[in-house]
Amino acid sequence: MMSNENKSASCQQSRMMKALRREPTDCTPIWMMRQAGRYMQEYREVREKTSFLDLCQNPSLCAEVMITAVERLDVDAAIIFSDLLPILQPMGMELEFQKGEGPVIHNPVRSLEDCENLRPLDDPQELGFVYETVRLTRAALRPELPLIGFSGAPFTLASYAIEGGASRNYVHVKKMMHGKSGLWDVIMSRLADAVAKYLIEQIKSGADIVQIFDSWAGCLSVSDYARFVKPYSAEAIRRVKEFSPETPVIHFATGNPMLLPEIREAGGDCIGADWRIDLDDAWDLIGRDRSIQGNLDPAVLLGAREEIEASAARVLRQAAGRPGHVFNLGHGILKETPVQNAIDLVKIVRDLSS
Repeated sequence: MMSNENKSASCQQSRMMKALRREPTDCTPIWMMRQAGRYMQEYREVREKTSFLDLCQNPSLCAEVMITAVERLDVDAAIIFSDLLPILQPMGMELEFQKGEGPVIHNPVRSLEDCENLRPLDDPQELGFVYETVRLTRAALRPELPLIGFSGAPFTLASYAIEGGASRNYVHVKKMMHGKSGLWDVIMSRLADAVAKYLIEQIKSGADIVQIFDSWAGCLSVSDYARFVKPYSAEAIRRVKEFSPETPVIHFATGNPMLLPEIREAGGDCIGADWRIDLDDAWDLIGRDRSIQGNLDPAVLLGAREEIEASAARVLRQAAGRPGHVFNLGHGILKETPVQNAIDLVKIVRDLSS
């Protein structure tokens, strides 16, 4: 059995870690968001026996689900199996995943009185099941394969907490954002603190990389993102990097590619891009002194192998062989995706980039 030091050394020399440091690799590393999920029969069999929230709070099952996916796909990194929203529960939010409806917060934050429901994350160990998922997944992975921990970004978490669930127009969020009550700063500061603590605990538990998902940031203009969101994401990332300078941070937002320069300023060693912009244009906006992750449209994996190969080749051409590209989808794998297409994509990327 390898020592922890040797495990760490082999992981640090992996394709994924090298790419995040913008060092040359033998081929482009690839992993996929939602690589363990509903498109896989093995996952559906697990889900038939338990609710989604119960699964997220069962570290051994979470580790099993991700290890199965990693072995089937042969990807270059694993990400812990969890969700963005359990962090809100110890903060006082009443969270439920309703069949066909997705996540619902039963006590959304809309007023000063409601704000008292969103407590600081004073005891990060209330999320101990996530850290145990990190430990079990890290222990079961091949030593050279990096493990990614993650959190929702403060804005995306605030959006769920304020809207009470998914939203098309973000009325309650933007009303609070542009209001004079001062609640926006209270909520976002509290969430930035929680995100930093949460990611630091994941790093302590064995995460080699952490990713921040700002899944809803695309609803914002560039000026609103810069004013109302960037300072809080920047604070969370600053604290993570202060705790562990050697742990790469991937910062990913979706929906509005014009946010990329602001996202870069908020922080992150690697900036994720979705499929709404060509990868080379995204890298120009981000700056070539950062690595980039992306950015195949997930819907391409619903098509024929020839189209998957052509689309992957286009992304790789845009990366132009520059060190620092991590191949990924522009968002998570769609549940309708044939598993073989995901397996094929990994092989295609390896063959084309070798």
